[in-house]
Amino acid sequence: MLKTFDLVLIGVMTATAAVTYTIKHRAELKLEEVHRLEAEIKLEKDTIDLLKADWALQSQPNRLERLVKAYNDELKLQPTESTALVHAKELPMLKSEVPVPDVTEAKASAKGATVASAKSAPDTAKGAQATAKAQPIPMPAPRGEAEDADQIETGSVEE
Repeated sequence: MLKTFDLVLIGVMTATAAVTYTIKHRAELKLEEVHRLEAEIKLEKDTIDLLKADWALQSQPNRLERLVKAYNDELKLQPTESTALVHAKELPMLKSEVPVPDVTEAKASAKGATVASAKSAPDTAKGAQATAKAQPIPMPAPRGEAEDADQIETGSVEE
């Protein structure tokens, strides 16, 4: 019986060694993957820094002025008037805020059967069109006193 017990212990020890080796091998693979991802992240950060530096060089005012002078005949650029600038309140509304346009019968007749269903629809369709027409057209806010540029909300990315 002692020999059987020894054989069982040897089997358990071998199985434990195999499981330990498998876990160690998986951990090494994960460590290699982490190093690869860190290298990719570093490369992306370096690329971003390089692109920012390139953008800074490309958008230098003296370079742009030279380009404007060189291509003035073709581009016919004019300086921006200070009155051409607008406040954030005067910008057009977002696409999600634009009211839905009404479908006229001329457009609907091109679709054929849509006209018949629209004419036979109850007054709810007419009520929906009336409410769509009743929506006020947004107008730009009047320019009051000059606002501080730091106080204007532009919807930019949060810091």
